[in-house]
Amino acid sequence: MIARLSATPSALAHLLVDIPEERLDLTLQGDWSPRTILAHLRDGEYLAWRLALERILAEEAPTLSFLHGPEWEPQRNRSRDRRELLLADFALQRQASLAILRTLRPADRERTASLADGRRFTLARLVESWASHDAEHIAGLEAALGETLAEALARRARPD
Repeated sequence: MIARLSATPSALAHLLVDIPEERLDLTLQGDWSPRTILAHLRDGEYLAWRLALERILAEEAPTLSFLHGPEWEPQRNRSRDRRELLLADFALQRQASLAILRTLRPADRERTASLADGRRFTLARLVESWASHDAEHIAGLEAALGETLAEALARRARPD
């Protein structure tokens, strides 16, 4: 899971590096724009996922909550919404999360938390959900941009 989480900043950069700026704000049928997806990943990293990780490690069976898109999006901070800032901020926040994840001991993975509705889960399950969340949003970016990560990499690898 750590390897999957480690790959996300690079995947995002490869998908978005040369996309025309105006395409970052286009939406498909009411979905979020690529810029909003990237902002969601950045904000979720330090406001939800890493916070959940830290609380599970610091507290005994905490009750956690996560960002909910409909409530988050209208009031999100847009002051660092330029592509290069979103990518850099996400990469920095992810590195901080990975530093913590790399220190986990086997017993840490079994620590538990719960959601407000009472559902319990382990830290290991949190990390699996985190990686799945990344994959879901990368797939959303690919759909919004009309190009997969593999296609973007292949396109840039071709000689001009």
